Amino acid sequence: MTQAPDGGNPRGLHFLAELANTVREHPEAGAAELQAVLERHGGPPLGLTDADARELRAASTAVIAVLDTDDVDRAAEAINALLDRYPPRPRLVQLPGRPWSLHTRAADDAGLTHWLLSTAALALGMWLSERGSCAWGRCAAPGCGRHFIDTGRRTPQRFCSPRCATRVRVAAHRAQHAGR
Repeated sequence: MTQAPDGGNPRGLHFLAELANTVREHPEAGAAELQAVLERHGGPPLGLTDADARELRAASTAVIAVLDTDDVDRAAEAINALLDRYPPRPRLVQLPGRPWSLHTRAADDAGLTHWLLSTAALALGMWLSERGSCAWGRCAAPGCGRHFIDTGRRTPQRFCSPRCATRVRVAAHRAQHAGR
């Protein structure tokens, strides 16, 4: 992870970006790997099973679809569809050492898919409405393509990390000076 989970107050979206990256980079990510992603972002210690891991990987495709779009209207439609299908039950929660924050709580009979997608829809919808744009994306560095959450205030973010941005700048600089 390249940014602190609370950097720019992105409503828990660093969790979604890391989950999307984990699933994209490791399509068969197991229960332990996905549980570690949850726990790094203050998620509950669910004790995931292999079946749970399959369910989370499948559900994350809806999150990835939203993170892959940079069209505000299409993103809003996709988020609204998730909100309709997986209605969130927002609650204020205070995690240890953190301020109060808005989380979703799925009904007791709802599964991991409902929890993940209701959480994602609420977080993405809040971020879209607050920023007025799709403040997320995929890294523009050749060969990377990791998802990121844009917490900047000025120019739109293009890279997932300073490392990727530097790599692209150095390559452009070398290419420019090679022609001299």
